Amino acid sequence: MLLTPTLCTSLRGNVFACCSKLTTVDLVGGIHNTVASLHLEIWRSEMTDEINRMNQTLPTITGDKTPAIQQWMGSAFRRLDHYKTEHQKLLKEATTLLELALWKANLDDNEGGNFVREGVRTTRGSKKRARKEICVTSGADVVIKNVLPFLALTS
Repeated sequence: MLLTPTLCTSLRGNVFACCSKLTTVDLVGGIHNTVASLHLEIWRSEMTDEINRMNQTLPTITGDKTPAIQQWMGSAFRRLDHYKTEHQKLLKEATTLLELALWKANLDDNEGGNFVREGVRTTRGSKKRARKEICVTSGADVVIKNVLPFLALTS
């Protein structure tokens, strides 16, 4: 069995040329936690399959196993980087939606609004300023600051 730290993303030379009995590679480090915290189940499943794929292939390889392990490690880390990037995009989108939902809820709660009346009527400008003030004071910054840590990937 070979334990490979997840920080080791490349192998040099033919380090496994004389390892004909090598049948198992296990990634150690934070990769399993990162995979477990991916947003979509399909991503978690695909990454788990990718990580396990080498141990199904390795016993069938004759000769130097280094190129196969190098290719597998590159593929696994490229896929993980892709999913981490997509996770960040989804997180940014979710943050924006949460902020808008909190703003809307706050607008709905303050339906009458505290508009400054100018003469007999409420001006469009004062309504716009009041809506902007509600956006700023919606509490989204506090909620998002406390929600984001639960949605971020574990390294």
